[in-house]
Amino acid sequence: MIKSNFSRRSFLATGTAAGAVGALGPGFPTPAQADGHLPDPQSVLDQISVEGYVRQDYRELYGMSNAPLWDPNKDWIRTVDWEKVRSELAGSTARFAIGAADTESAAEGLEPFKQLSGIEVELVPIPDDSFYDKALAEFISGNASFDALQFFSPWMGDFAAPGFLYPLDDFAAKWGLPLDDFYDTYRLNYGFFNGTMYGIPFDCDIQMVHVRKGYMEQILGGPVDKVNSIPSYDELIRVSGELNKVEPGVAGVGLMAAPGFWSTYTWEHIAAQAGMMLFDENWEPIFNGDAGMKGLEIILELTKNANEGHAGAGWPENRAAWLGGQVATNISWQDSGTQAMRPDQSQIVDDFVTIYEPRIDGGRFAPPNIAGSTSCVSASAQNPEGAFLMLGFLTTASIMAMNEANANGVAPGYKSVLENQELQKVSQPAKVWGDSLHHAWCSPRLPGAFPIEQAIGNEINRAVVGQISAKEALDNAASAVKRIMTENGFYAGNDPVDYAAAAPGLYVGEGKPLPI
Repeated sequence: MIKSNFSRRSFLATGTAAGAVGALGPGFPTPAQADGHLPDPQSVLDQISVEGYVRQDYRELYGMSNAPLWDPNKDWIRTVDWEKVRSELAGSTARFAIGAADTESAAEGLEPFKQLSGIEVELVPIPDDSFYDKALAEFISGNASFDALQFFSPWMGDFAAPGFLYPLDDFAAKWGLPLDDFYDTYRLNYGFFNGTMYGIPFDCDIQMVHVRKGYMEQILGGPVDKVNSIPSYDELIRVSGELNKVEPGVAGVGLMAAPGFWSTYTWEHIAAQAGMMLFDENWEPIFNGDAGMKGLEIILELTKNANEGHAGAGWPENRAAWLGGQVATNISWQDSGTQAMRPDQSQIVDDFVTIYEPRIDGGRFAPPNIAGSTSCVSASAQNPEGAFLMLGFLTTASIMAMNEANANGVAPGYKSVLENQELQKVSQPAKVWGDSLHHAWCSPRLPGAFPIEQAIGNEINRAVVGQISAKEALDNAASAVKRIMTENGFYAGNDPVDYAAAAPGLYVGEGKPLPI
């Protein structure tokens, strides 16, 4: 089964799985000198800057100075003791599994890490269309050819539950990784499994609702209010119906409702607002109850105003329709907002706004943390500490902030980044995104998560195309999920995931004041 074709970055020429963010500045240190001496760490850090990393055309577009898009006091690469790193690990090698297409850019992006640490990095290319299966086979062998890898965060359960990943708690404490700077939803769901730290959050996603300003202003008779113009999904249904008539060739709403995980993500996004949870405390599927039904019913209403081909649309089709001006509102990821700002990617620059999540009567404000990726170390790593330090470098706040400034689809998960006013100037969704993360919903990281997402989405797609009813779709999905869970060791008296350990990350907004 091919499981890695759904990385949104794989559809973007500017994205890289290693988080490399463009050409290094001309003054960047060259590879290690022949005499083996390493440069002063500060000279390397000075080059990891807006001027050195963010594309020149984007810097000029927004009049960007070299002011940091992050908090230097929380940026790990500027707080860790590189001399201590060098004294303990210089001369060692960390092997990093990387999608084959990203090998060259990853090598460039890792050069400053080598200069800072003295640790060499050996890249282990893996074909992008078989990353999951290749990594799993190497884990099972007990002698993986890599020390570290970055992968789709829902796979955490598949890799952590059997003991394939190296615990990172001690390394995080020793080297002062700023875990408290991550939003809770990313720290808990991309970093921890059964109470142990196995990952460092990498690509930190959230789904949001975006609207075209010009079309909305025609309907509203005034500017778009991010909170009140579309306060509910009932209003989105109504507004998308009106917008569907505004201009030929422009649909009222963009939806991803293709079979498999695409439909699952759209449904989870909306159903979470109705209070839907996937499982009860015994891991019994409960998503076919009233809240799940409400979410699917809303989707079926929205499909009446949706983009042509929505029943076969995933991320690439949705992105093309949104950035090409073919939909008037869009339910998608946060980077639909960032990329829409960039003239080289978008035809709707300055004609859109990302709004706060619409609500559902009787539900809750639960913006969905869906998809994303994490960075982990193999349990059989030859150099686990060096691998951890390399991942800490790749996921540090400054580099992640500049990924966002480059609009390459690799999203930061740090409070100190999304709340930075300089970053907000170049990332239109950042303020709403950061506010929303304090209330995020997320699916549990379980063994079998991918087939679970596939099974739910296949049934939802059947309802979308009119083959079965909404109730039949969710009941069928619940039965399929129960079978998948059983096959993965649940309900036998020793569940592979402790519900109490997972529960805090499933909805982090309980009891918190709303940002709107």
